[in-house]
Amino acid sequence: MVIPAADDVPGADVKRDAVVACAVYVDGLRLPGEWSPADAVAEVRARGAGFVWVGLFEPDEDRIRDVADAFGLHELAVEDAVHAHQRPKLDRYDGNLCVVLKTLRIVEHDSPTTAHEIVESGEIMVFLGRDYLVTVRHGHHSELGDVRRQLEAQPHLLAAGPAMVLHEIADRVVDGYGEVIEAFQADVDLVETAVFAPRSEVSVEQMYLVKREIMELRRAVMPLAGPLRKLSDGSCGAWVPDVVRSYFRNVEDHLTAAAERVVAFDEMLTTLVDATLAKVSLQQNNDMRKMSAWVAIIAVPTMVAGVYGMNFDHMPELHWQYGYPLVVSATLAVCVGLYRLFKRNRWM
Repeated sequence: MVIPAADDVPGADVKRDAVVACAVYVDGLRLPGEWSPADAVAEVRARGAGFVWVGLFEPDEDRIRDVADAFGLHELAVEDAVHAHQRPKLDRYDGNLCVVLKTLRIVEHDSPTTAHEIVESGEIMVFLGRDYLVTVRHGHHSELGDVRRQLEAQPHLLAAGPAMVLHEIADRVVDGYGEVIEAFQADVDLVETAVFAPRSEVSVEQMYLVKREIMELRRAVMPLAGPLRKLSDGSCGAWVPDVVRSYFRNVEDHLTAAAERVVAFDEMLTTLVDATLAKVSLQQNNDMRKMSAWVAIIAVPTMVAGVYGMNFDHMPELHWQYGYPLVVSATLAVCVGLYRLFKRNRWM
């Protein structure tokens, strides 16, 4: 099968085939022509130089099987590539590495206090061999066409091999974390302002939604530290040459900075959730005090009406001409006195 190599450009109809790009690179230059994965890897191995980069988008099981057979990918990794929803990780199999990266983007919204979703995640799974790189993407915002074009414009980087491509992908993903975190900083500031503003209407449910989005950030950023450390410290052996390891160290530094900010967000949101719960509790206490005050005031006329409603003949001042207005006036006076007392004590 012939694969159009230009399918990874933004806006292309990538749904027509899971294989969106397949290219052969020798000495950092892309060989002309259109290749199938099997033909591309056969060409590289016949030359004894270069590598293949195959890009797939949400492949089904049949398509990933074809690619797996061409490159000898492990069956367990292939299953993960189809179903996605993996944590960031690095697995070593016979003949290749499997690296999982989570991509993030901010969902457009007017305010974090009214949004139903703030952060959307995707996934990129990378199979790295000595002479090939297979990328499997899930989520439309994780496209790699820009990465491919930037690398092709710098042949000296591509000449370093497929590990350099993995670095550029990881660098793009981690830079994306930085962009998401910057946008999230503005949302956290808005939430903080709303929580501590007088008579704010931020609900506990909305606070937990923002907290959930922070957890989405944590699940993408925090587990990636381990894989990047292994890629930069020589644990991956010949799959990552010495010349590329320093590049991964730079990405690891950027990830550390992103992780620190995510932890700070998490701590801040925990504090804001506690503050919101405290405000709700305080509001409930105020409501209960108001209710108790009104009950006490209403109890006075209720008691008087209960006493005079017993229908006894010998009641205090029952047959006196001014008895009724006197009782009513006394009742009103007591109610007004209670109202002023509760008002002065800020129960009403």
